[in-house]
Amino acid sequence: MQYFYDQAKSTFEIEDVQALSATRVIAVGNIVEGRSRKATAVSTTDGGAHWSVTPLEENPISLFFLNDSLGWMAGEKNLWKTTEGGKDWHKVSKFPAPAFRVYFSDENTGWAACTKKQVLETHDGGKKWEPVAAASAVSGVPERSGYNWIAFATPQFGIITGFNQPLQRWAPMFPTWLDPQDALSRRETSHLYYALTTNDAGKTWKTQSASLVGHVTRLRLSPGGIGLGLIEYADSFRYPSEVYKIEWKTGTSTTVFRDKRYAVTDVWLTPDGTGYLAGVAFPGEVRSVSPGKVKVFKTTDFTSWTEMEVDYRAVANRVLFTGSGPDVWAATENGMILKWK
Repeated sequence: MQYFYDQAKSTFEIEDVQALSATRVIAVGNIVEGRSRKATAVSTTDGGAHWSVTPLEENPISLFFLNDSLGWMAGEKNLWKTTEGGKDWHKVSKFPAPAFRVYFSDENTGWAACTKKQVLETHDGGKKWEPVAAASAVSGVPERSGYNWIAFATPQFGIITGFNQPLQRWAPMFPTWLDPQDALSRRETSHLYYALTTNDAGKTWKTQSASLVGHVTRLRLSPGGIGLGLIEYADSFRYPSEVYKIEWKTGTSTTVFRDKRYAVTDVWLTPDGTGYLAGVAFPGEVRSVSPGKVKVFKTTDFTSWTEMEVDYRAVANRVLFTGSGPDVWAATENGMILKWK
């Protein structure tokens, strides 16, 4: 464990974490105390030995860094930029639609994965945004459609994933913790999965859609042709999650990890091709009700997975990965940051 927000009356709900280099890491989220929410960033410049706390002006959604100095943060409404590794943030523009993530290929060219079935692109560092026409060409009403992840394997090849979530015919009467049996009995229905792919650095995008059970929540790609994809399922599905090995050059994929005991929430690939999974071992049948022990697995062949040692205090609902070189970092949604070498 490198950092833990351990306060009796408040929690630090981490939304995203990024390793800018081997020694510089930043996590953003909200310090929550009762009804009060204070947007906050914590960062280290010495590999986790010391951490500084910086207030933010808007609730953060996600981070993207081009190098150890230049980065962007997607807020609830606006795009923010730093040139000092997260020490200071300056508002760049307001998104035309709320954004889940941004990705920049250089200091000017970037994309935003947004709600309302929109993908936006910029060529001036985020000051102005224009819609990517291919994103809205797929089926599904915009109000229940969006794009949530951006991954590039090389400067030329990239994928943006999205979804359409149909309206539930019968909504639950009570929250899951109050009526867990109802959550277990609700059958998860299929929905449309979207994928935009480019082979020319985003100049053109090819659109694909397919019916899918579960949600694609993570996609990590390596330049050598290998990737890891994560699908997460509802409480009633027989597996909480499923991890796929992707051969992105051929477009094929195979299941490499699924276990009823563990809900995987993130995947990671290091430059040497080592794969990591992070998730939670839940104590009961209803996975979304209570937190569980954090679990991390490692592989070099995508066939056998070795469980990694994790700090005994690490208990959470979700775990997020980041890394720099061979070093792998993880953050829990309740304010803990961990590191493996």
